[in-house]
Amino acid sequence: MNAINVAILGASGYTGAELVRFLANHPRFSLQFLTADRRAGHSMSAVFPQLAHLNLPELVSIEQVNWDDVAACFCCLPHATTQEVLARVPAHVRIVDLSADFRLADIAAYAKWYGHEHHAPDLQKEAVYGLTETYRAQIQAARLVANPGCYPTCSLLPLIPLVEAGLIEEDDIVIDAKSGVSGAGRAAKEGSLFCEVAEGVHPYGVASHRHVAEIDQEMAKAYGHAVTVSFTPHLMPMSRGMLASIYVRSRKGASCDDLRAVLEKRYKDEAFVKILPKGVVPQTRHVRGSNLCLIGLAEDRVPGRILLFSAIDNLVKGASGQALQNMNLMFGLPETMGLDLVPMFP
Repeated sequence: MNAINVAILGASGYTGAELVRFLANHPRFSLQFLTADRRAGHSMSAVFPQLAHLNLPELVSIEQVNWDDVAACFCCLPHATTQEVLARVPAHVRIVDLSADFRLADIAAYAKWYGHEHHAPDLQKEAVYGLTETYRAQIQAARLVANPGCYPTCSLLPLIPLVEAGLIEEDDIVIDAKSGVSGAGRAAKEGSLFCEVAEGVHPYGVASHRHVAEIDQEMAKAYGHAVTVSFTPHLMPMSRGMLASIYVRSRKGASCDDLRAVLEKRYKDEAFVKILPKGVVPQTRHVRGSNLCLIGLAEDRVPGRILLFSAIDNLVKGASGQALQNMNLMFGLPETMGLDLVPMFP
């Protein structure tokens, strides 16, 4: 079978490096172009020495990409820089965008949360939200997929089936989420320095984190009307990993076992979403380096309150792994291709 030529835009960041790790042994996708404007002319191994053993193309600027030779594009550029770039990509190229630029269907909502107008509204109209297990059919037919944020992925996978089953109250959902520092990207920032992060935990983006707009959008679709959830992210002194502790109130007298049954039925045939046995809760160390999402449930001591726990690797299922899962679908390939990764432990 012919190889499918791939370009990664913004390959010098964490998500770009993860995509290279997956695609290096992918049986169908072939890396043809890796871009990194400030590092153009350098080898990928100069940026990421762990990739030195791979035969990879040299880093180039986006202007040097020959789109005639590309069928698939992963865009790992920073938020607010992607819209105008992707608007110039030829129509024959299928795209998975890992930035936030196309995740919000309402461009007015985008302007509110990101502080500037959307620069490619026509392209936004064709974007499909890439939560794979929810929008599989739409993703298969899409030309542009907006890969979800890590926090929404971790939160929505346990919530959406319960909302659709009518088992949880819409006005009492609290998401308490923790992430590793890699979620902030590779660019130098004071808040990501070792001395600023090590030996401590702190909330950030309190009541204003941009990912809550995605969560609200998808919860509104599931409920059929606007929903507002409480969401607070926290930064953890670890390089990667994400855990969401979600507090919900059951509806119609539903028990924890009822909620568990819905999730088990929904995800029983899914390769990457696993419901843990009763009494077991997920840990970030058990998904490290993999595309898995582990979900656990517990009954709270407060009557009617159910606790949901969801763990992912923020760089894999929360970013590059889900992106490859989506691109596999877009080309009619098994969505697990290149992603059969056993978690790294310890």
